[in-house]
Amino acid sequence: MASGRRPRAPRPPREDRGGGWTGAEFEVTVGPVAHGGHCVARHEGRVVFVRHGLPGERVVVRVTEDRHPGFCRADAVEVLEPSPHRVERPCPHSGPGRCGGCDWQHVAPEEQRRLKAAVVREQLARLAGLSDVDVTVEELPGGPLRWRSRARFAVDRSGAAGLRRHRSHDVVVLDDCPITEENAARAVLARRWPGAGAVDVSVDATGAVTTTRLDRRGHPTSTRVVRPGGDLPAEPDGRAERHAGGRDWEVEGTGFWQVHPAAADALVAAVTAFAGVRAGETVLDLYAGAGLFGGALAPAAGPDGRVVCVESDAGACAAADANLADLPQAEVWQGEVDPEGLAGLLEELGTPPDVVVLDPPRAGAGAAVSRLLAGTGARAVVYVACDPASLARDVAAFGAAGYRLAGLRAFDAFPMTAHVECVALLVPA
Repeated sequence: MASGRRPRAPRPPREDRGGGWTGAEFEVTVGPVAHGGHCVARHEGRVVFVRHGLPGERVVVRVTEDRHPGFCRADAVEVLEPSPHRVERPCPHSGPGRCGGCDWQHVAPEEQRRLKAAVVREQLARLAGLSDVDVTVEELPGGPLRWRSRARFAVDRSGAAGLRRHRSHDVVVLDDCPITEENAARAVLARRWPGAGAVDVSVDATGAVTTTRLDRRGHPTSTRVVRPGGDLPAEPDGRAERHAGGRDWEVEGTGFWQVHPAAADALVAAVTAFAGVRAGETVLDLYAGAGLFGGALAPAAGPDGRVVCVESDAGACAAADANLADLPQAEVWQGEVDPEGLAGLLEELGTPPDVVVLDPPRAGAGAAVSRLLAGTGARAVVYVACDPASLARDVAAFGAAGYRLAGLRAFDAFPMTAHVECVALLVPA
């Protein structure tokens, strides 16, 4: 070769870069819970991420994935010494090698909340350097089953609907999903969907069930609404009715809204208390969706205040315009909340916000956006998060820019899964 370099050896296939343990079975003692719905164990010097186990249990695991030299993934396929918190799974489709929709079906509900609290504490300690944060995950009304009012089901090549196996594209065909509201589950799982790639379903406050059929690229192709007392075609705007924070809301039929029927009220109460909006203040509501938090905070800002709701999705902006039409101090801006878009938005805003509320997607706001928001000098930043790792990373970015974590509440808005919803208050240090 003219350059004199030695040719690089070809990389081994991805499946061969671990220890070659895929399919192997061995005994381990399960260690602490980790972010992602699994616990940590060790075997022959390697980390094993174990699903379907509990801290302290002695189990036989079967390795399901071994792609990394330092760790592998495994399912607990036999429990030799069970935890006192282990319970019978209420869903027959849950368990090793089955539906991947739930992480903690085998865990008593109160222990699920303790595990989630431990994950939030660990993420804040590891990623934000905060080792003394007191975390309690609060139970929401309604119990651990039939809480999911909005869901997406996958469809296999035969047209049968279900959910995917954990870390797989394989569809596990279901006859029911016990965490999904019964009418919503039946609307999708009791029929076939030939040619579809997925089906979105939601139930609104009136009991209307909306199903949206998606093609194999994820594009919606048709919508159907079944209202109590009749089967109707979708309205042109596909609206669904919701109620939260003492107000009625309209959103897109299967568009974003808090999945747990009690979550919106709980989050509005937490955000309102942390924000403490005063008359005449300017509030910036980012990732505003249909305007839930902005609408809840606008009355406290009063006629001399200003609440600017920023959302990128055109359908959600249209819903927010309708929902906030009776609040003259509320404005809806369509735009991206990224560093460039936010910088322009803050310039156009004119005066720095007194309060910032943000409810970013699972990946979080990111360090650059967090730094820009800290640069506004807002007296309160209220951060709603559905992922504790993203929250912790952004809390660290705010901390480096002069803000401190002054309050935290966590809610079990996703029972039977590893997910948890948090509301954090950040104030200038």
